Parts: sequence; structure tokens; C-alpha cells
Amino acid sequence: MKSVLFVCLGNICRSALAESAMNLIVKDNGAESEWLIDSCGTASYHIGERPDSRARATMKKHGLTTQHKARQLCTEDFHQFDVIFGMDDNNIRDIERVKPKGSKARIELLGDYDPQNIKIIEDPYYGGDDGFEVVYEQCMRCCKAFYQQTSKS
Repeated sequence: MKSVLFVCLGNICRSALAESAMNLIVKDNGAESEWLIDSCGTASYHIGERPDSRARATMKKHGLTTQHKARQLCTEDFHQFDVIFGMDDNNIRDIERVKPKGSKARIELLGDYDPQNIKIIEDPYYGGDDGFEVVYEQCMRCCKAFYQQTSKS
């Protein structure tokens, strides 16, 4: 089984969209039984909350669904997941800061897989609805590229 965890600050915008995008890609490829996919945040601000209403609206617009409730990154994640993706450099620093010794997880920037070479997935929280669409499009591009690369290996 392959496993991937998407991480942003609060787990109600970017990482939730990335999780839903990856779930759709895996489902479209008939590989659900081969993947463990989840998301979380580095901060505890939104634990137990559903994704932001604008993220949910963007998901709905693109036929994505989620039952996800925000949670915070924990020590077990570093042992359970093969890859932990941060959305920006701050996420990567926060993930690295709490990574336990002996962790199996590789920590990567999701944007490193973007065919358009946009490395940072900006937080849309303080902006308008259009920012969520941009994040969705970035996450889909990155997740497709990651899936294709991972499926070859």
C-alpha cells in the first residue's frame, strides 16, 4: 500500500483540497485499495472542523466530496505515511521541526510536482473564492504528476 499525507496550517483549505484531489485521481484509476490518503494541519486552530465553506464549494463544483474533519499532525503520521507533503516553506519547516527520529516518511513540497513549476501553494484563507479555485487547480496538477510518477515506480 502507498500512503500520502497532505499538510497545511489549519487543514481546512489547501490540504483538504489536495486530499480530495488525490482521492479522485486514485479512484479514477481504480486504485483505491492501493492507497492511504489523508490530510492534517500543523496548528490546532481548526481541529474537528469541516473544510472551509469555500473549499467545500470548490470541491462540489468539481465533483469532489469529503467527510474530512480537520486534525493536527502527530508523531504516528511520520511512521504511517510514505510521503508527507507541505504546501509551502513554512509548512515544511513546521513538519521538519516535529519529525521524530527513525521516521519512514519523506517530507516534500507538493509544488515540486507542478508541471507549471509553481512551487508554493498559497493559502487562500484570507482571499476570495477565486483563490480556492487556483489551489484546486494546483493540487490537481501536482497530485496527477505525483500519481503518475509513483505508479511507474
